[in-house]
Amino acid sequence: MSTAQISALVFGVGGFGALVAATTSNEWKVTTRASSVITATWVYQGLWMNCAGNALGSFHCRPHFTIFKVEGYIQACRGLMIAAVSLGFFGSIFALFGMKCTKVGGSDKSKAKIACLAGIVFILSGLCSMTGCSLYANKITTEFFDPLFVEQKYELGAALFIGWAGASLCIIGGVIFCFSISDNNKTPRMGYPYNGATSVMSSRTKYHGGEGDFKTTNPSKQFDKNAYV
Repeated sequence: MSTAQISALVFGVGGFGALVAATTSNEWKVTTRASSVITATWVYQGLWMNCAGNALGSFHCRPHFTIFKVEGYIQACRGLMIAAVSLGFFGSIFALFGMKCTKVGGSDKSKAKIACLAGIVFILSGLCSMTGCSLYANKITTEFFDPLFVEQKYELGAALFIGWAGASLCIIGGVIFCFSISDNNKTPRMGYPYNGATSVMSSRTKYHGGEGDFKTTNPSKQFDKNAYV
């Protein structure tokens, strides 16, 4: 159904946009203010840089200049989020080619295969994002509730929730794409009866036959009139 596919495309593209926003955001974790004496300043970190800000509105960000000194879970989250964004991009392209309301993609059978592929790609994109955000959140919560961890503790940032929301939208869009293909296969096609082409000779014979019958009645009437003359 085209309505289901349009809804799936909206979910998938919306989830893809959320994944891009979460990947480029710097608020994956923020400093907790529960154990901090100075609450006018805070630090928040992302996958690509660390930032610090204060209540006066000034911010300063420092990117990660090296790759090898970055912690392992950050590198893993980077790879997962890049894979999620890439899969979401290709899923959006495949979805446009596989929708029944578009004129590209070939026949209905080819469009069904492309749409199913788009649904699978969207689901994989959502799973990659869900795994990356959950891995990052698990590291934050483990350090926060560890009584032996004496360094700065952080809380969950807004980017994690955006990533989870985008992953959910991608998974929902992919599932709708896959189920829309199964619904299209179950719907029977409408059949039209074929009576065959009528030849020109048969129609002419019918017409002349009727005209002959009409002419055969006329001489009898004329004969009756002549009989009384």
